[in-house]
Order: sequence, then C-alpha cells, then structure tokens
Amino acid sequence: MKHHLDFERPIAELQRKLDEFKQHPEKHSLGISMETEIRQIEKKIEEERKRIFSDLTPWQRVQLARHAKRPYTLDYIKTAFADFSEIHGDRLYGDDQAVVGGFAQLDSHRVMLIGTQKGRDTKENIRRNFGSAHPEGYRKALRLMRLAGKFNLPIIALIDTAGAYPGIGAEERHIAEAIAVNLREMMLIDVPIIATVIGEGGSGGALGIGVADRVLILENAYYSVISPEGCAAILWKDRTAAARAAEALKITAKELYELGLVDEVIPEPLGGAHNDLAATASLLKSRLLHHLVQLKKLSENERLQQRYAKFRAFGHFQEKQPAPANP
Repeated sequence: MKHHLDFERPIAELQRKLDEFKQHPEKHSLGISMETEIRQIEKKIEEERKRIFSDLTPWQRVQLARHAKRPYTLDYIKTAFADFSEIHGDRLYGDDQAVVGGFAQLDSHRVMLIGTQKGRDTKENIRRNFGSAHPEGYRKALRLMRLAGKFNLPIIALIDTAGAYPGIGAEERHIAEAIAVNLREMMLIDVPIIATVIGEGGSGGALGIGVADRVLILENAYYSVISPEGCAAILWKDRTAAARAAEALKITAKELYELGLVDEVIPEPLGGAHNDLAATASLLKSRLLHHLVQLKKLSENERLQQRYAKFRAFGHFQEKQPAPANP
C-alpha cells in the first residue's frame, strides 16, 4: 500500500509483511507451511481493517474522501457506464477540464453524464485545476443539461470537488453568477436528475451541479458548506483544528442522511472505495438505476414539484425558548 493514511498504517505494515513473505518465504519460515502463514497474516489484515473502519471519525472520513487513490469521475465512467462520448466547451469562453461531461449509457438508459474531475499527478492536476471549476466549467455543465432537456435524457452528476476555483480570473468571469444560474436552471429542468457525491462535496462548487431529484452520497464522501480547514481558520483561527471542525459541521454521509440532506448513503467496500473500484462502481450503478427507474415513473410535473419541495424543506430550525425568569 504505497498511499496510506495515518490510521491505515497498521494495515499497511501487515500488508508489507505479507508481500515480503510471499517474495522471500525462505527468510520467514517458522516451522509451519507457507500457506498457513499467509492465511494467518491475511486474517490479521482483515481483522485490523474491520477494527479501524468500523469506527472512523468525521475527520478520518474526510481524509478518505481525499485519498490519493480514491476513484474519480472518469474511473466510474469507465466501469459503471458505457459508450461515453465527451462534449467539450461552454461555447462562450473555453473548455474547463475540471468538468467532464457527455452522452453515456447506464445499462439500457441513455443519459447525460456530468462530473468534476481531479488529476492523479501534478501535470494532470494542473490541467484539471485540482477539480475546482472555473465559470466556464459550470456553463459547460449547464449547456449539457440543456442539451439533455432537448433530447429528453436523464442527467447524472458525479460530484468530487473541494469547491469552485476562487481565483481572480474566475471572479472576473463571474463564478458566483455562473453557479447561481445553474442552481436556478437545475430546479426547472424537466428531466430526471440524480446527483452523487463520490468524494469531496465542497460548498457552491459542488452545489453548482448538485440540485437534483435524488442526491446520493458514497459512505466515505462528505458534503459541506465549507472545508474543515476553512471552518477551523474562521472559528478558531487555527487550521490545525480541522478535526474538531469536521465533527461540528456534521458533514459525513451518515449525518447528512439523518438530517435529510441526502436521499441515500451508498456503502463502500471495507477499507474504502480505493480498495475495490469494481465493487464500488457496481454498487453505484445499481443505486443509480434504482432511482432512475423510480423517477421515470413520475410525471414531469410531479418531479418538478417534489424537487422544489425537497430543497425548500432544507434549513428548518427551532429556537430554544428562554427559561422563565425567577419570580
């Protein structure tokens, strides 16, 4: 395991020991068969993995959402979808490669697929702008969504971004306006929309393609109005308080589901999506198909009304009544 997080270290050490034993069994003979020794180590790895991943903290889940080996949008396009035909450019300014999209096939359903995409290395991350879209990225997404409406195609959005790009160029080209227009238009588009947070779901950058009839989230993804580091810097003037902020923000999949902000949590294989892309893609595909079939049973008017009611229901709160004054 070349890329492992701090809390994954015990698993990585056992895996290193197992790999070394398989390569040089003669150095590790303890009077028992090689097969028995391998089974014992593999059992220890499985037990350690269950122990660690059965009780993750919110901050540890944030770290998993950012894992260097975590599957990205293009990984799921290759494994869960077929016949993907990418469309480039917003027809206004340029082609933002932090957003990918185009026609695709989900089992027997033809769909419009849109997602944010990070890079695997420095060169690709620069090209993809670390998954943080410029205004032209959101305008490209809107162009594809309008195209989906024209051809009556369901829209599938895969979200994995720390947030929209906050640089001067993005501000000059009206990043806030681009996201705001997407929020308005996605509320009105009359085809089924399903959004899934597959990694990071950061602020308006995520919401810019996240207004949907169904909002799903992978088990170790997060969805938040601000990053834990940003929250810590504001509240405690200390970015190292990110773990404390992650707990206070209630940004994990389980917490979001309990708050009614997402419609379903999609489980990941033990150890996280990066340990088994095929299994994660299969689970994602099955849940997308389930919700797509359900949405197609609704009339256009029913879908739009339910979508509107869904987002209008967010943000309810109760004020605590002051205690009566002592007589």
